[in-house]
Amino acid sequence: MLHRARDLLVRQRTMLINALRAYLAEFGIVAARGPHKIRELLIHLQDDSCSVPEVAQSALQSLIRQMDGLEDEISRLDREIRTWHRQSEASQRLATIPGVGVLTATALAATVGDPALFRSARQFAAWLGLVPRQNSSGGKERLGRITKMGDAYLRKLLVIGATAVLRRAIQAQTRTGEWVRHLLESKPPRLVSVALANKTARIAWAILAKGETHRTA
Repeated sequence: MLHRARDLLVRQRTMLINALRAYLAEFGIVAARGPHKIRELLIHLQDDSCSVPEVAQSALQSLIRQMDGLEDEISRLDREIRTWHRQSEASQRLATIPGVGVLTATALAATVGDPALFRSARQFAAWLGLVPRQNSSGGKERLGRITKMGDAYLRKLLVIGATAVLRRAIQAQTRTGEWVRHLLESKPPRLVSVALANKTARIAWAILAKGETHRTA
């Protein structure tokens, strides 16, 4: 529930940021994407040289106050999630996996209460929609895009974490780094991130099922 509430608030904050960017653009003020970039630009509204009319500033300030409130609530939920993480042995073990931070670890531990519900790591990855569709043509079997079945929130967290790991793994002298570089020779980075997320999901299931921690390979 903490995660679902946080995800909703983050999406609402994103809507407000997009609205603020669009309204500022009407006055020729262009903001880069992201909460921090919009914050830097909003400081401009307090300058005496600001070109935004006072009546428009009033409307913008209303949205800014809503965004401030959302950020306070998101921070509060983050603190509660971190507290839960410190109390959960499973979550702490999951956080030893590269690309799995507190947010992903707590979401996995809270959602997958009993790993025995899945017969294998592959079934768990399939439940998350991280396995490719299979298509047959002319007697040949081809792997298509991922199915995107199951828990979209967990899948998103795993892919985001995998994308961060991918940047570091390209230069890493490890088996994972070698595996990533081999995939990048024939696949675009986005597909490799999904493949790495699939691998992370399988490792997560094994850690939950066996009560172990991750050992870097």
